[in-house]
Amino acid sequence: MSGEILIVEDNVVLGEVLSRWIGKVGIDADIATHEPAARRKMERKDYSMVLTDVRLPKGNGLSLLEWSMAERHGVPFVVMTDYASVPDAVRAVKMGAEDYLPKPVHEERLAELLGNILGNDGRAFGNERSLLRRRSPQALAAENLAQRVAGTDWSVMILGPNGSGKESVARTVHRHSLRKGKPFVAVNCGAVPKELAASVFFGHVKGAFTGADGDKDGYFKAAQGGTLFLDEIGNMSLEVQAMLLRVLQEREYVPVGGRKPCKADVRVVSATNADMASAISCGSFREDLYHRLCEFEICQPSLAECPEDVLSLAEFFLDKYSAEMRLGCAGFTEGAKMALLSWQWPGNIRELANRVRRGVLLAEGGLLSAESLGLDGELCACPASSLKLIGNEDEKRRITTILEECRGNVSHAAELLGCSRPTLYKKLRIYGMMRNEK
Repeated sequence: MSGEILIVEDNVVLGEVLSRWIGKVGIDADIATHEPAARRKMERKDYSMVLTDVRLPKGNGLSLLEWSMAERHGVPFVVMTDYASVPDAVRAVKMGAEDYLPKPVHEERLAELLGNILGNDGRAFGNERSLLRRRSPQALAAENLAQRVAGTDWSVMILGPNGSGKESVARTVHRHSLRKGKPFVAVNCGAVPKELAASVFFGHVKGAFTGADGDKDGYFKAAQGGTLFLDEIGNMSLEVQAMLLRVLQEREYVPVGGRKPCKADVRVVSATNADMASAISCGSFREDLYHRLCEFEICQPSLAECPEDVLSLAEFFLDKYSAEMRLGCAGFTEGAKMALLSWQWPGNIRELANRVRRGVLLAEGGLLSAESLGLDGELCACPASSLKLIGNEDEKRRITTILEECRGNVSHAAELLGCSRPTLYKKLRIYGMMRNEK
């Protein structure tokens, strides 16, 4: 991708973050903090795209779009909106905006959007990013299932808590499939308003509605030949569910305002943290759509179930964010490692990534401490951080992991596990982990 993008955002920090993300895909960006400044920049320079917030301190994104169209700049617009501004997003698309971007903005969604509007090199959106191979038995079991089903063209549903890495499993399915050279398009179904769903998924033709000044492809066209990842399917409205069911049944769709059917040559992988049986029972999710989406099921474990992965994931995110922020962080203090292993991670991998990113920013002397991770005070206050000794294989693996990190110090390990030394010794005997004593 090439060209230059104008970001119109009054939040200077967010503007800089967006500029840095855009720079990762080889595009330069200018920043304007209000509409008058944006107009001046657009009069002096031709941009390949304008990314603008709807609400600005002077003017607004919709009037900037209206002015640009009147001046016939011909530049694609994308508006950023929060949840309360969904009607503005609908209005913007009807006025001629290419797309909208819900806030808070996520880097992958932005990269995907840039690929849709400015074109891509034939690779999946973000598909070449590095994926850390995990080593916990539960995560490896999910990965093994993903690789085994990848060779089929079955629809796959990934179940698991928020932030547990369900998209990584979906990318594994795509990466090992016959479609691996084609696009991987991720869609947050919970962020698609039902008023825009038809256009977002199936595209529209010129003149389909007021402001539709040209043809626009939807997600199905963007993913043609590849994989369409539908995240948070449990949050889809019944109207959107009906649209998707029809396409999955017929394997074709018609763009809004169009007449000619288009082939839907995509493999659908979906994900949700919802209890689908309950959703079907209460009528909030269609059972017929569920069976179309779930020809094969994969359960992604929570991070709390995978203690063996915590430190390796933390190191992965440390390298990533140190490079992004250009800060020389070398690793974690011993106290930080103990804190990472003791925390129960209610927010899963996403929470771990956020804490490490925070730690990189606040680290002193090149090492991340429990304090910089925001875990120093919370560990003592949170009873969930203790291990509940219940006698199973998960418990044995957790004990093993923490003992290794404590270099065999039983007292320290018992403290981190939230139990007494005698209780831990008892567990070691039960699991056959005690050394023979002479």
